[in-house]
Amino acid sequence: MKEMDFNTIDLIGERAHLMPLIREHTESLFQAGLNPDIWRFSSRKIETREDMEKLVEEALENKEKGLEVPFIIYDRWTNKVVGSTRYLNISIHHRNLEIGWTWLSPEVWRTRINTESKYMLLNHGFESLNTLRIQFKADIRNVRSNQAIERLGAFREGVLRRDRILNDGHVRDACIYSIIKEEWPTIRERLRGFLTKE
Repeated sequence: MKEMDFNTIDLIGERAHLMPLIREHTESLFQAGLNPDIWRFSSRKIETREDMEKLVEEALENKEKGLEVPFIIYDRWTNKVVGSTRYLNISIHHRNLEIGWTWLSPEVWRTRINTESKYMLLNHGFESLNTLRIQFKADIRNVRSNQAIERLGAFREGVLRRDRILNDGHVRDACIYSIIKEEWPTIRERLRGFLTKE
């Protein structure tokens, strides 16, 4: 896996634009994240601007440490910030990473935004960064997120038991999925097929 310049990964699709997160995005992210349903299965609860400021600061601190690459998800059709996503758990040596911390405003649920965002992140990961494995995790109770990951064609590896304590005190079990480099050409065509129909 190649060393990354975290400030230059800028991915543009037909509708979704994944821009590097900066502090100036905080207010737009707060407005996009007002619906409490977004945070139901999250370890964080975002209710105030200060909550979002803290989330953004932590993401940027982890970026500085080389642990994460956070993005905003900008909807080019409506000219609005509609969510966020990240590369995280990055291992340059082992050439793998995770796509996670993805959240979207309900106004773009079940649109091409999530499919296109995941396609661009996977394509950049496998084609530009030369990763061997990209993983995803989701709360076992979060049917919508698990279905979205499975729709990508990711392989369900199992369940991480007692993986994380959520904002409501629930100790979650998480489904873990992966896509490996050898599977990417087939999955790439699958996702391109979805995007031509959406």
